[in-house]
Amino acid sequence: MAESEKRYPGHERADLSDGFGERLLGVLLDRSRDLPAHLIGNLVADEVRKIGGRDVSIFLQDYDQLFLMPLTGRGLTAGEPQLIADSDVGLAFQLRTPAEVPQPDGIRIYLPMPDGSDDVSVLALTLDTISDDDRRLLRRLADLVAGILATKRHASDLFFRTRRRQPMTLAAEIQWSLLPPLTMAVPQVEVAGILEPAYAIAGDSFDYSLNEDILHVAVIDAMGHGLDAATMATVAIGAYRHARRAYIGLSEIYTFMDQAIAEQFGPDHFVTAQMMLLNIATGRLQWVNAGHPAPLLIRDHQVIQRLNSPTTLPVGFGGHEPEVSEQRLRRGDRVLCFTDGLVEERNAGGEQFGEEQLIDRINRHQPAAGGARAAVRSLSHALRKARGRTTDDATLVLIEWRGGT
Repeated sequence: MAESEKRYPGHERADLSDGFGERLLGVLLDRSRDLPAHLIGNLVADEVRKIGGRDVSIFLQDYDQLFLMPLTGRGLTAGEPQLIADSDVGLAFQLRTPAEVPQPDGIRIYLPMPDGSDDVSVLALTLDTISDDDRRLLRRLADLVAGILATKRHASDLFFRTRRRQPMTLAAEIQWSLLPPLTMAVPQVEVAGILEPAYAIAGDSFDYSLNEDILHVAVIDAMGHGLDAATMATVAIGAYRHARRAYIGLSEIYTFMDQAIAEQFGPDHFVTAQMMLLNIATGRLQWVNAGHPAPLLIRDHQVIQRLNSPTTLPVGFGGHEPEVSEQRLRRGDRVLCFTDGLVEERNAGGEQFGEEQLIDRINRHQPAAGGARAAVRSLSHALRKARGRTTDDATLVLIEWRGGT
């Protein structure tokens, strides 16, 4: 008897052909359309059983980007949260590569689900044995499950609750609903961001959009704390998106944001901002700095220069038309944008962390496998440990330009 017939009793097929795989994935897609979010796990487990799999788990990244949290629901094996930095599932997540771990009862398989979202992370299941046909089908299954969950997450609080490891402030709730996915990657470029304190963030935010060959990125820091800062950040990001979508230049985007903040909040309120354009075909980087710390240019894992530029007043203060700065990137270059909360933190003795310490930590930081997403996560955690505390919002956004067509 063929191995596949032993593993899949009661099924007519003799192997895991492309035809069988297409039918299985088609059934999963068709059945998922009308199901509520809390039943998707059970549906996935049903389909996994058809290929001899069991003990299905779905892990989501927590807001601090420290743990992978098991999704609960019918048909799913929940288990305990797993450290991203020290677990088999965490390794698969970081490297974006399937992992196969032998166990007494079979092989535990961890399948990353990178759909451009920070919600969907890893699909895990157990098989008695695994073949190349299994691997091909499981990769396609993971991609499909990622897409299904991405379409369901905004219609249910299930995913948001799963990702929370502690209570979240109202201001942070507003900010997280405002953010784009924390990571976006295409062959030519990757963008990754992280905010802290994740459960109490208020005035910091970032946004990006890739339109044909032009990547737009903005990082902002609204004055103050709590709901006032979150409200101002919401208006600032909304004004940025509105202006960006009108196909106007960086200096005009600044002017529009400046007017929006001034009209809504008056002359005593402001938002520092940095807006960038990167041509992902040529590596031409342009930016406007409105009161932000200068970005850092990183080459071969070392900071080679600050991207200093003429600064204008923060948006809301009615500054003059800003000067647009420019830099040509080389393939593999990274640009790190950050808010002042990262460098203005003071230790118990009153000493400020400062940009020199930031640059030193970056230069000594061990390169992380897994691209910009893994790099910005590990760097943020290392800097948080070095600073000892986070009393103000702090944001990191890393852009990696790879070039090519």
